[in-house]
Amino acid sequence: MEYLGHLSKDKRLKKLIDAQEPFSLSRRKHIHLHLCSSIMSQQLSTKVAATILKRFLNLYKGKTPMPEDILATPFETLRSIGLSNAKANYVHNVARFALDQGVDPRRLGKMDNEEVIAYLTQIKGVGRWTAEMLLMFTLGREDVFAVDDLGIQNAMIRLYKLDNSDKRQFREELLRISQRWSPYRTYACLHLWHWKDNRPVKSAK
Repeated sequence: MEYLGHLSKDKRLKKLIDAQEPFSLSRRKHIHLHLCSSIMSQQLSTKVAATILKRFLNLYKGKTPMPEDILATPFETLRSIGLSNAKANYVHNVARFALDQGVDPRRLGKMDNEEVIAYLTQIKGVGRWTAEMLLMFTLGREDVFAVDDLGIQNAMIRLYKLDNSDKRQFREELLRISQRWSPYRTYACLHLWHWKDNRPVKSAK
């Protein structure tokens, strides 16, 4: 894997990498569905999130729900599967944006990471962290650093002996360290998550 040699220049990160299998990234279709899934999983355990997503997909009888299908799903139905008022609204927001503005992978593929983030965060309910997760796990972008992810923060505190008492200084230090991993910061995040056995979860600010 091309990224291994570059990330291994960081001696502390190398210890993690040497003890793990290499990661690979893939690109997936149905951007709107992955955005909805990410919104549904926010602030929930992996098990609960998986249950709600399964209930959501079951609403469509085995068919992949397209934006128009989601928008046609009554608000009360979305609430009935376990979504909060806010999340039910956000899911509709994603579907409406997909229909009105478009989230075609080819269109997003012409944008750089920051352009994708700026484009998707126009949707109420989609923040920077959610857009970063989409860049990594749906668009397969190799150079994304999720600075606001709690699992990444905890792993880097432990690995680099960082002090997080000053939030602003701590964030700047995370960004500084991550610069040495570019252009393969996504892979660094994957190894950090795997090392700490942390699923991606946005930190509370």
